[in-house]
Amino acid sequence: MTDIINKKRRSWNMSRIRSTNTQPEITVRSFLHRNGFRFRLHQKSIYGRPDIVLKKYKTVIFIDGCFWHRHKDCTYAYTPKSRIDFWNNKFESNIKRDKKVNKSLKNEGWNLIRIWECETEVNELLKSKIIYKLI
Repeated sequence: MTDIINKKRRSWNMSRIRSTNTQPEITVRSFLHRNGFRFRLHQKSIYGRPDIVLKKYKTVIFIDGCFWHRHKDCTYAYTPKSRIDFWNNKFESNIKRDKKVNKSLKNEGWNLIRIWECETEVNELLKSKIIYKLI
């Protein structure tokens, strides 16, 4: 199946997808700040460049988009109808990279929290994934 929009428009659409300071990331940062946690953002010195680093707790947090990181059974994790092989390869490489990053950080002694984009919409989920793991 071919793309329903032209190449120039598709390029423009894709250029608007940000990797940092996304709405789910800002929601998690705001939640942490309101609850008294202090953190650093996108530390290049830590493998995988986590979205949030809580050094005091030796914890890193990744906020993953459901689409890009394939959140199982999530409505956001749909597969585009065009260029299916390209997308499947892209998704597989993302998942493989995530597993490699998880393993490496755990071997270095970091506690790891991965939050899905859809989980940032419910405050109780954030509490259970973050605060209960840190306290």
